[in-house]
Amino acid sequence: MRLPVLAALAASFALPALADAWDDTVAAARGQTVYWNAWGGDERTNDFIAWASGELEAKYGVTISQVKLSDTAEAVTRVIAEKAAGQDEGGSVDMIWINGANFLSMKEQGLLHGPFLGNLPNAAYLDLSNGSAAVVDFTIPTEGYESPWRLAKFVLTHDSARVAEPPKSMTSLLEWSKANPGRFTHPSVSNFMGATFLKQALIELAPDAAILRDEATEETFYAATEPLWAWYDQLRPTLWRGGETFPENESVLQQMLNDGEVDFAMAFDPAAAAAAVERGLLPDTVRSYAPAGGSIGNISFVAIPFNASHKEGAMVVANFLLDPATQAKAQDITVLGSYSVLDPTKLDDTAKAAFAALPSSPALPSNEALGPTLNEPHPSWMTRITEEWAKRYTE
Repeated sequence: MRLPVLAALAASFALPALADAWDDTVAAARGQTVYWNAWGGDERTNDFIAWASGELEAKYGVTISQVKLSDTAEAVTRVIAEKAAGQDEGGSVDMIWINGANFLSMKEQGLLHGPFLGNLPNAAYLDLSNGSAAVVDFTIPTEGYESPWRLAKFVLTHDSARVAEPPKSMTSLLEWSKANPGRFTHPSVSNFMGATFLKQALIELAPDAAILRDEATEETFYAATEPLWAWYDQLRPTLWRGGETFPENESVLQQMLNDGEVDFAMAFDPAAAAAAVERGLLPDTVRSYAPAGGSIGNISFVAIPFNASHKEGAMVVANFLLDPATQAKAQDITVLGSYSVLDPTKLDDTAKAAFAALPSSPALPSNEALGPTLNEPHPSWMTRITEEWAKRYTE
């Protein structure tokens, strides 16, 4: 299903045939338990998924069993193994929180169910126009094989009680870290957050960021990353513990910021710090901000494997995640603080009022303050950067 067709479907959910088909899906889903393979490293996200399970059980008789992953590739590998074993139905993975290289891999290998996005009634609230963030994943057209569920952008978080004027670019960050050795670090680059930090630096430092939209070749990779490695060679010895070891993930780094061990943390969720303040996990002096030139941003998606045991239940879950009431709940910083994926122009007055009434926080940056959204590079860049970083700095 091509993108223009998706857009047409999104405008025609009132058609009786589509409504009847969705009713059949809801009926078939009743009683199903959806095994949602999702990153388990964030307590707020885990709590939100548990809340969603309770709501879904009450309304549709569908429950979620979250399979907590440390790396999405774990679920992808499971599906690949099942296909290799000839298990074309009754698979153990019903739904995956997936992005980028993992989505591309599954799409290319025919491991995805769908296209299904056009069958979800609540997809009518999305901007499904050609090239919109809701239909492109790390430059890869989703073609209806993924459904959006949360919006993310890279931010740095600092304690304003210790750092009054934080660096607003990767170049100025290097100068700050040289002047304050041991007070900055990043998660391991084997972790998504650490790799995202390097991608942010790559976009800022590459001589021509436009080449990052295409698959990396030997020639383009060398040309684009040479300034990155020159920058990182200077940064590394100024890092916490001399850059010899790194926190496992962003949650560990956030705890280090709270403990005063470092002065910065980072997240792919602009509301993460505000939510942590609300829960007493960070001091109320922390502030989050995006680099002056903008920050990497994307939409997180869910996908359904080709052999999922509970495809109907997974579709009901995906549709529930797009409900305006669910999206408003997710954006509440006391709950999750995840920015909505919905197109505000498609919301009715009740939905708009729900978003307008959400609590705010000094630690929560405004959309204006976040600046422009920088497009994710092609998935091949993330793969090659993590491999090259490991080769240069850990082997």
